[in-house]
Amino acid sequence: MPSPEPLQEIASLREQLEAWNHQYYVLDAPTVPDAEYDRCMQRLLQLEQQYPQAWRADSPSQRVGGQPLQQFGQVTHEMPMLSLENAFSAEDMQHFNRRLLDRLGEDAGPLEFACEPKLDGIAVSLLYRNGELERGATRGDGTTGEDITHNVRTIRSIPLRLRGEHFPAVLEVRGEIYMPKAGFEQLNNRARERGEKTFVNPRNAAAGSLRQLDARITAERPLQMCCYGVGLVEGGQLPGRHAEVLARLHDLGFRINPESAVVQGVEACDAYFDALAVRRNSLPYDIDGVVFKVNDLALQQRLGFVSRAPRWAIARKFPAQEEMTRLLDVEFQVGRTGAITPVARLEPVFVGGVTVSNATLHNSDEIVRLGVQIGDTVIVRRAGDVIPQIVSVVLDRRPSDALPIEFPDKCPVCRSAVEREPGEAVWRCMGGLVCAAQQKAAIKHFASRRAMDVDGLGDKLVEQLVDAGLVENVAGLYALSKEQLLALERMGEKSADNLLAALQHSKATTLPRFIFALGIREVGEATALNLARHFGNWPALAAASEAQLLQVTDVGPVVADHLRQFFDSEASMRVVQSLQDAGVHWPDIERLPQQELPLVDQVWVVTGKLDALSRDEAKAHLQALGAKVAGSVSANTTCLVAGPGAGSKLSKATELGIEVIDEQALLQLLATHGINP
Repeated sequence: MPSPEPLQEIASLREQLEAWNHQYYVLDAPTVPDAEYDRCMQRLLQLEQQYPQAWRADSPSQRVGGQPLQQFGQVTHEMPMLSLENAFSAEDMQHFNRRLLDRLGEDAGPLEFACEPKLDGIAVSLLYRNGELERGATRGDGTTGEDITHNVRTIRSIPLRLRGEHFPAVLEVRGEIYMPKAGFEQLNNRARERGEKTFVNPRNAAAGSLRQLDARITAERPLQMCCYGVGLVEGGQLPGRHAEVLARLHDLGFRINPESAVVQGVEACDAYFDALAVRRNSLPYDIDGVVFKVNDLALQQRLGFVSRAPRWAIARKFPAQEEMTRLLDVEFQVGRTGAITPVARLEPVFVGGVTVSNATLHNSDEIVRLGVQIGDTVIVRRAGDVIPQIVSVVLDRRPSDALPIEFPDKCPVCRSAVEREPGEAVWRCMGGLVCAAQQKAAIKHFASRRAMDVDGLGDKLVEQLVDAGLVENVAGLYALSKEQLLALERMGEKSADNLLAALQHSKATTLPRFIFALGIREVGEATALNLARHFGNWPALAAASEAQLLQVTDVGPVVADHLRQFFDSEASMRVVQSLQDAGVHWPDIERLPQQELPLVDQVWVVTGKLDALSRDEAKAHLQALGAKVAGSVSANTTCLVAGPGAGSKLSKATELGIEVIDEQALLQLLATHGINP
């Protein structure tokens, strides 16, 4: 028999995993990230394999999911809905492939695998009898699920009746119900506007939406369903390969994932995984890995099952995008517009493929919403290039010496007053150009590539120039001498000459770039271009009334107010005059009313990964040319800009005969109309 210590650890792990199962599957209130759950489950599996005498049928390792909610009717699955084994590396995949070949015989390889993104949603079973939807159920504990028929009927991607005529008399379709990223953001935005609690992530939102007793609420939620296989089949036959079954289901009216593929051999599985990992964050939905299945159903039958998972399938997980760590402190940074942003200093943690030690807390409202304190254990999320953020607090791990986070009443840089304008969530330093932090941020923005494009004027050099008292505002850049630059740390003669040459070169600019470079609040590149095209020259713009400003596309009351405040500021206009006196110049441009913009009345969609532009930048440039930029493809779409990784939107555009261009063609179009990103 094992010693008491392993038995105690096994009991503790089982208790903890059961608690997390209950929180996630029953209460819809997950408290730990997937990575922590996976680690505990892996440890339990290891101990149970090491000490088989401790095996118990009610261990979390022997079940899938949690108990069904009592408010719903219960459904017994005719065929159990099992879980999948996990792989976390290429080595794990090699071991998986070796087990398959050992069981099938060496002459079976290389095996053909069906590859599918592992959607981060809720597994469901849909039972069709004679082509009509009879029942929808959650996976539950794998044997017994919850009857959610009245809710799944509201999801438009689930057919109420199968298309065509030739299908089995009884067909159980299995798939994942999930919430796309765009729908998730819209749902949370509406919740914030109403002062309601927001959802932690799209999966949590999908689970909460499916478990509504009132199906009318579910109908309002942007849910989708993507099928990944079948269960019970009676009175008919389906094809003999998994990928062909999915194609048949697509013919019957189901959504299947356009990223699915069939590959030969485990090395090709690795290549598919790596390629999808690169594009993961550009997909319109969350995925947490890739599922690999032996494609031949006859081979699946031969391979069979273990107690909780099929032998013929495995889920290779991506590096965790959520992790737990400790909040060590909170510092407050001051931005270009005086906005004070709290930044969390974290105990370093590896998440989303990198080590994270800082995360944004956004503003004081977010701190209150999270209820976070210094010393708390927190869950941090990082997705691709998105700034890491704290998404929740693990309250049962709060230490007794945790400290509340106090927002400063004075600017942490210049000690000026801090104020919060009515209707805004952001506190701002009122020091303006007296504040060194705002000076530095304004100069960095002015010199940036999309503004005045001063090559060689990096962030560290800006810090030195302001700290040394050489530059107080952007106009001071053009008064710098070579002697002043050479006195700076690590500044050589060649670097000084190059910087002075870059400053001289930047004096010849364009009116849109100059307007954007001034850093007026809420005035981005697209708005700057619209202002320049509407007024044609700087004097006309600076003299415009709020009523005249409101006639410009993309300018509302808030932007018009910020513009007039800038133009009415003697200090701001002195800086503009100093820049012109220093030789900064631009040509006037031809005025172009909104109705004459080249893409007016056109609807454009941008999808996939872009290299030279972000998708937001592409959207802004297209809007500046008069286009409406939509999030989905429809018959009204004029053109689709498709980068690498374009999926269902590209397929739909091709199907509808809509023009499709790549990023290079977009850049050429923008250049034709005077936009050179």
